[in-house]
Amino acid sequence: MRVALWSLTICAALVLATAGCHATSGKTAGESVDDVTITTKVKSKLAGERFSTLTKIDVDTNRGTVYLTGNVPDENTRQRAAVLAGEVSGVKEVVNNLKLEAPR
Repeated sequence: MRVALWSLTICAALVLATAGCHATSGKTAGESVDDVTITTKVKSKLAGERFSTLTKIDVDTNRGTVYLTGNVPDENTRQRAAVLAGEVSGVKEVVNNLKLEAPR
């Protein structure tokens, strides 16, 4: 009896927690997991590129749309980051907010 009550309490807590996530972010738990997975894959892809500056790019994902922010040294690097992000499975759109660094 105690085990059944404990299991029911855990299930209720999980339901409330996922409902709370949906209420605060407007996304379901599955969408949140998908976005985290996409962000991780994009970051890994950027880190694997030969341009070391791509690891300094901030990546955020919201409902399959990837937002790239930060500074890069040139236009080629800026475009390459967007292309790499767009190649990741699950990405619906890439918003490239990368800015070019000022020349020194």
